[in-house]
Amino acid sequence: MKINGTNRVGNINEYKKSLEARAHLQEGKKGKNKDQVEISSMAKELLEAQGATGTEQKREKLESLRRSVDDGTYRVDARKIADKLLPYLNQD
Repeated sequence: MKINGTNRVGNINEYKKSLEARAHLQEGKKGKNKDQVEISSMAKELLEAQGATGTEQKREKLESLRRSVDDGTYRVDARKIADKLLPYLNQD
């Protein structure tokens, strides 16, 4: 029995050709262009102002939570927990 037309070698050759073509294009370039981000001075000032107040507020909130947990006065709202868990439980 003789099997013709499988042409498997041709598919591999096409893959090699595309790799070689890509390699030739890469050789022509001296280096890859890298993305750059520049932040304006106004944006930097806003970030600094926001960071100082935001950090202090987070620190105060964290300290108040720590105190309430240590005192035993921290209460968890079961309804909020159930609302957050419900979408994960109803994955049918």
